[in-house]
Amino acid sequence: MAADAPPAEQDARPSRRSAKVADIRRYGQPPGLKDRRNEEHWAGRLYMRALSPYFAWISLRLGLSPNQLTYLMMLSGVVAGLVVSLPVDGTLWTAIGGAVLIQIYLLLDCVDGEVARYLRQTSVAGVYLDRIGHYLSEVSLLIGLGFAAQGGWTSGGWVELGLVAALGAALIKAETDNVVVARAKSGLPADPAGGDRALRPRSTHIALARQAASMLRLHRIIGAVELSLLIVAAAVLDTVMGNDTPAAMRVLTVAVALVAVLQTLLHLVSILASRRLK
Repeated sequence: MAADAPPAEQDARPSRRSAKVADIRRYGQPPGLKDRRNEEHWAGRLYMRALSPYFAWISLRLGLSPNQLTYLMMLSGVVAGLVVSLPVDGTLWTAIGGAVLIQIYLLLDCVDGEVARYLRQTSVAGVYLDRIGHYLSEVSLLIGLGFAAQGGWTSGGWVELGLVAALGAALIKAETDNVVVARAKSGLPADPAGGDRALRPRSTHIALARQAASMLRLHRIIGAVELSLLIVAAAVLDTVMGNDTPAAMRVLTVAVALVAVLQTLLHLVSILASRRLK
């Protein structure tokens, strides 16, 4: 992070209105940023971190604060779910609109951190808002999928499945975050001793099951970026096949609900069977 740089180097940092894109890459993208496998999204490593410094530069020129950018990130994620849910004939354009908004959400998720590091304005409140933004975006998109599968803003089984998936996605994040809460309340450091080994279940069978689940990567289909692309694919299938009802969208809704429920249980067992709470 920027705070780790030597004082002389920090003092040489250009002001926000004098900063260049290269400066933002230097101070806003510290070494190892893209290697944080548990925190950095694959799309960030693949292309978004190459684009984000340009938008961070614009944000600095406009005088936007890191928290303002985080609020915009939250808004784009929530609106993406709303757009996907719109009761229109055919779901293709609403699906594409939702996917574009999720890309903006991902971009802003990169930009707010880069601006915070550049300005040396990283804060506990910023981290908290960032986490809430991820909760809201994934939940909104899954609920939006349920309404799209239902075919309109009416109650029904497909909406309920979307809500089940949304609840599962929120619980998975809560399970992870509450490890830190439980350790803090017990007077322990946030990260358990042992590094990656502490994350592994002590039971060989559970460890193998966790590894198999990780290799299949089915948990990714309830992530906002991946889900938005799958929603577009389902909408394309429904359009090409000329379905009177959004059949592909409904298959996707069933799939994400099953994965969310299964992942919620497996994730809880994995945490309890590891050394994270020791």
